[in-house]
Amino acid sequence: MTSIKDIKTLSEIMLADAALADDCVQILLPEVSICVRSNSSELLDVLRHYFRHIVHTGKTADDLTIIDVTAIECPVISPDLPFKHWSREAGKCSKKDAYFDFYNGRCIHKVRTGMLFLQSFPYRIAAGPCLANSNQVINFINNQYINFLQQQGWLICHAAALSDQQQSIAIAGFSGGGKSTTMLHLMSDERFDYISNDRLFIRANGDQVELRGIPKLPRVNPGTLLNNPQLKKILPPEKTERLAAMPTAELWDLEDKYDVDISDIYGSSRFSDNPKLAHFFILNWSHATTEKTSIRKVHPEQQPELMDAIMKSSGPFYQYPDGSFYHDHTPLDRSLYIQLLKKINVYEVSGHADFDCVTNFCLQELC
Repeated sequence: MTSIKDIKTLSEIMLADAALADDCVQILLPEVSICVRSNSSELLDVLRHYFRHIVHTGKTADDLTIIDVTAIECPVISPDLPFKHWSREAGKCSKKDAYFDFYNGRCIHKVRTGMLFLQSFPYRIAAGPCLANSNQVINFINNQYINFLQQQGWLICHAAALSDQQQSIAIAGFSGGGKSTTMLHLMSDERFDYISNDRLFIRANGDQVELRGIPKLPRVNPGTLLNNPQLKKILPPEKTERLAAMPTAELWDLEDKYDVDISDIYGSSRFSDNPKLAHFFILNWSHATTEKTSIRKVHPEQQPELMDAIMKSSGPFYQYPDGSFYHDHTPLDRSLYIQLLKKINVYEVSGHADFDCVTNFCLQELC
């Protein structure tokens, strides 16, 4: 293989003179337009369907930031680079991401799938078996918006969010806490619209807190689907009976992700970009305890440890405005989250994991 001395050489290897399709997928987000090109029309169709509620076909406004992404469908590329493995959060030991830094860009290698990504200001390229790993291409596209938001001063949260038109509600939880499950229970009520599932961004706006979501569909485990009548149909029929017979604790720990297509399940109008965040729930409960579920308002500065459920690493794709990159040993700062959340209502939910309890509280006390 050609000696790789810089990102230009790597970009040429990844692009490999591929003939790009004539059309592109243009994804329109607040302040940003992401234009995705590919040599695979089939991949573009997959992306066009996934992002269909924000795909734009007309001329974009002149004041938008334009971000170009290229996805090349090809066999696995194995560049001769001294990759380092990206450390994973506590409790997760398997190797997922590896990276190599150039002076002005980063190459990220997905260990399990062989997908290769080049993240830099001049090049944003995904290459490999993209169709077989379209979820990773979708994540790469979303990472461009994630980068933009953080570069504009937005703070990243590991949280879901939805809105009842008047105000927005965010939900975070410690590992396996059920933030997605809780959010989807609330979505059963037509007063709520979807904002985001796993990444949420917040920023001060005077005395208020504004928020932004990411166009990523909820990706949940079988326990969430099996215990929600609207979502149960997503499971293959041959799996439903077997899963229903599993012990509760084993079922909730099962890792087997399924996308919840908001448009298909709830309707194409059930999306919201309501920017005002009013309430933040932190799920500090357990399926293992029989203790009664409790919801109480807390002061973040008095319980700073609760911020650990909300704080989120920016990840290997994040590039600072000066061109340098985030690292896995970069410390997270509780105080940044505390200062923002002091402006809104924060609730700790403890005791037994009871999704109906949180749902009823939101419907009766907040709406």
